Amino acid sequence: MSDTPEVLTEVDNGVLIVTINRPEAKNAMTKAAAEGIAAAMDRLDSEDDLRVGILTGAGGTFCSGMDLKGFLRGESPTVEGRGFGGVVQAPPAKPLIAAVEGYALAGGLELMIACDLVVANAGAKFGIPEAKRGLVAAAGGVMMLPDQIPERIAMELALTGDFIDAKRAYELGLINTVTEGSALEGAKELAARIAANGPLAVRVSKQVMKESRGWAMEDRYKKQAQLIAPVFVSEDAREGAAAFAEKRAPNWKGK
Repeated sequence: MSDTPEVLTEVDNGVLIVTINRPEAKNAMTKAAAEGIAAAMDRLDSEDDLRVGILTGAGGTFCSGMDLKGFLRGESPTVEGRGFGGVVQAPPAKPLIAAVEGYALAGGLELMIACDLVVANAGAKFGIPEAKRGLVAAAGGVMMLPDQIPERIAMELALTGDFIDAKRAYELGLINTVTEGSALEGAKELAARIAANGPLAVRVSKQVMKESRGWAMEDRYKKQAQLIAPVFVSEDAREGAAAFAEKRAPNWKGK
């Protein structure tokens, strides 16, 4: 475990676990925490032996949003080109799972929806209550939430500022899994299922899924072909086929 005051990182079986470490402030986001997360995302993408990232919070809370004391001092909990929390405008190329305990509110919810997958404890609560403070969920909440749940529900959450629980979030498809126990342990299980697969295939699958929303219908297969062609001629593709034929686990190289 390498410690910085506001963000902790740990590697576990090819999974980079990134923990917001401000439990006394319900992991409210500061400039320093945003910079720590951005650095961790760079590490995730740059180190070949890291396959998946998990973003979580210490002390039973995911993230309660922007640190309002910092806001009043004129501090912005953002990183240039990366946005709020060092990640919302530029998520990593590799898969990122949010492990949510307690509250994912305001900027905390925006951090969560910037992740690819979400595992949450049954007691978790979700919301963008900015309007209750005369603010707008500007770190992706009002733009991205309607991409992930029905627009009318997203509109209700934005305009009322009300919270929903994990059961409702699961029903809406906002989260993948609800756990009775530790969300982090559930996220580790999900990460292991992803990390067992070909890393090139996983990364490009994420890339196509994210980028293709903006592609014109007539260009989709051509653009996809450009991204997936290297996967099909990779060493990993041959290894995957050989491992299947030989009834053994594949030995991925990420090449």
